[in-house]
Amino acid sequence: MSNLSFPKGFLWGGAIAANQAEGAYLANGKGLTTVDLLPTGEKRWDIMKGNIDSLSPFEGEFYPSHEAIDFYHRYKEDIALFAEMGFKALRVSIAWARIFPNGDDKSPNEAGLQFYDDLFNELVKNGIQPVVTIAHFDVPVHLVEAYGSWRNRKLVHLFETYAKTIFKRYKDKVKYWMTFNEINMLLHLPFVGAGLAFKEGDNKKQIQYQAAHHQLVASALAVKACHEIIPNAKIGCMLAAGSTYPYTCNPEDVFEAMENDRESFFFIDIQARGEYPGYAKRFFKDHNLTIEMEQEDEALLKNHTVDYIGFSYYSSRATSTDPEVLKNITSGNVFGSIENPYLEKSEWGWTIDPKGFRLTANQLYDRYQKPLFVVENGLGAVDELTPEWTVNDDCRIDYLKKHIAQMAEAMKDGVEIIGYTSWGPIDIVSASTGEMKKRYGYIYVDKDNEGNGSLKRYKKKSFYWYKKVIETNGESLDY
Repeated sequence: MSNLSFPKGFLWGGAIAANQAEGAYLANGKGLTTVDLLPTGEKRWDIMKGNIDSLSPFEGEFYPSHEAIDFYHRYKEDIALFAEMGFKALRVSIAWARIFPNGDDKSPNEAGLQFYDDLFNELVKNGIQPVVTIAHFDVPVHLVEAYGSWRNRKLVHLFETYAKTIFKRYKDKVKYWMTFNEINMLLHLPFVGAGLAFKEGDNKKQIQYQAAHHQLVASALAVKACHEIIPNAKIGCMLAAGSTYPYTCNPEDVFEAMENDRESFFFIDIQARGEYPGYAKRFFKDHNLTIEMEQEDEALLKNHTVDYIGFSYYSSRATSTDPEVLKNITSGNVFGSIENPYLEKSEWGWTIDPKGFRLTANQLYDRYQKPLFVVENGLGAVDELTPEWTVNDDCRIDYLKKHIAQMAEAMKDGVEIIGYTSWGPIDIVSASTGEMKKRYGYIYVDKDNEGNGSLKRYKKKSFYWYKKVIETNGESLDY
């Protein structure tokens, strides 16, 4: 673990999302957003996949995003805690429906714009750079209702208007932007990733890839606008990453693993290289998919590629073509994976693979030759508050320590990494399950799965550990 070094100015910090932290879901003119329709419990997973029969919340269901951890009202105290840890950056997202409540409003909501002005001012005042995701699993519900969300070309220009609005407003405060959070999630949880709801008989693949094309064009237009409005800013894309291992050295398994990875690389290939790759064209042909494009799309994609690749890394995956082996697929993660006998698992069944982090970083850098930004990494675990009002989260420290060490190794390999914002530095609502008990933070929030609790904040053991990591610029990972 010794001999670790990170460059001066490396952006240490944490990452949250508006819909998992802010709460205040209809405050000051905010419109309903897709995540506001995700209850806890059995219905949640089905809705996330696009099987939704109501575009308004159900009576008697609990919706964790509606209050979340009330960051909307408590951000000053939370930022003070992040500043105490020495954060250099905080990744946040802007809720589209705070700025344009319906998504297609003629003018933006000033109260929403002002909230993010205040938030960014507070960050800057504390020496913390805002890293801003424009769309983090967030579509105004009206756009789903009126246009069918991202299946409709109309959203490209509505998104462009939204992006230009926030670039102009925050150009003096925000230098790092990302277009879509985990853009590849559109293929796995289409309602979460793109607000897509399906009816019986829909050709889901056709709809998903058409929606993907619209998001990719919208991303290119956002890159163009960002470069024009804030010439000294950097704007990236964002991938839910994690290498897929073949279960055996059978060439069939190796090819299957490559195909799995390409399903995700497809999006970044276009955002970073500027064109549809050959394997995607073959996939469309083999599956009788026709992507409708406008004349200028190819030039837009080619001329407005991203400045850096943001990515999340939690675990690696494994795949096989053997039907018997496939019976051992774990469902803990959104990305199904065969159990890897060489790796431990988290309480939620996610494989713990620090070496896979180094491997993924190398893979992305080799492929794109653009700077990387690790914008999510962490361990979701059940935490117990002690009588001394802290949490002894050694397992989380151990996970992060090993992953940061492997990130340092990747940088020694020649991989350029801008920064590291671990996921959920304060406990927030879990995106996949809607639970509070699946905690990632250095700061404990007193709230349970049913929404009960004081919302008080308490420092965990990892708070002091991460503070030291930042203080020493990653040279000390001991605790």
